[in-house]
Amino acid sequence: MAVPIAVLDCDLLLYGRGHRTLDRFKLEDVTDEYLVSTYGFPRQFICYLVDLLGATLSRPTQRSRAISPETQILAALGFYTSGSFQTRMGDAIGISQASMSRCVANVTEALVERASQFIHFPKDEATVQTLKDDFYGLAGMPGVLGVVDCTHVAIKAPNAEDLSYVNRKGLHSLNCLMVCDSRGVLLSAETHWPGSLPDCTVLEQAALTSQFETELHKHGWLLGDSSFVLRTWLMTPLHIPETPAEYRYNMAHSATHNVIERTFRTIRARFRCLDGSKGTLQYSPEKSSHIILACCVLHNISLQHGLDVWSAPATGHMEQSEEEYEQMESVDSEACRVRQELLLTHFS
Repeated sequence: MAVPIAVLDCDLLLYGRGHRTLDRFKLEDVTDEYLVSTYGFPRQFICYLVDLLGATLSRPTQRSRAISPETQILAALGFYTSGSFQTRMGDAIGISQASMSRCVANVTEALVERASQFIHFPKDEATVQTLKDDFYGLAGMPGVLGVVDCTHVAIKAPNAEDLSYVNRKGLHSLNCLMVCDSRGVLLSAETHWPGSLPDCTVLEQAALTSQFETELHKHGWLLGDSSFVLRTWLMTPLHIPETPAEYRYNMAHSATHNVIERTFRTIRARFRCLDGSKGTLQYSPEKSSHIILACCVLHNISLQHGLDVWSAPATGHMEQSEEEYEQMESVDSEACRVRQELLLTHFS
């Protein structure tokens, strides 16, 4: 006769039945210095996230006890900023590695749900004009609504047969298309593109292109490097500048476009889970894409809170674009006309 085996729930023995919130860790019990060194952010920022995400992270659960929103957020921040599920991180807040993983998943999805709230282009005319003025103040490039580029984030191989995520260096990655303003605030972030796709193809298929071709092109343009094709709403550098005006245009373009390269460096400096120093993201492409997007949301929130991420040292191995730049020749005569008019009007 089969003997039934009872599986003991240690949590049940310790805490009994019924839904309860487990608070192993209290923010008020530790110093600000400890929070920044361990979780990457100060107390005020963490409290803001608890208010922002608390209702979502407190959803009913069938488990005998629930981990508090505060603890879930600390666990996720610990992973984002260290790139590790090491036992010491879980021990610091009193949860297991498995619980750490669930917390990261919960907080990631909660942040992704709010991505459009924190990552978007301005809509009112006054804010759009301020955006242009701020860019113009950098190097004299007029009409700029944002700078665009791609960056690769390493992920584990989805499976042996799927080569779509293998980039030009033979590594598995996601190719992430992003746009930022003059302060490094992200205005657009598409983090799901397979690493095998070149930057120009990513942009061609991106929602960003549809957004500009149907709407935003009337207000100005983006600046992109030579891996992209010149468009009426996307100004690229001249391949071989010949006149003084063309040299001035290229210099202003480069100085302005450098903002997004700097932004990529600071994102990887703060969110070490993306920089490759702890290895690749050990998730499916979809989940990895969501983690990257969650970090982008946190990047923007941190700037809203006055946290100067640009003062952080650049570290790690988060890949810049995999492109071996080949000048993309535009067949759009109207785009060529727009760039030539820009040259004559502002750089001659």
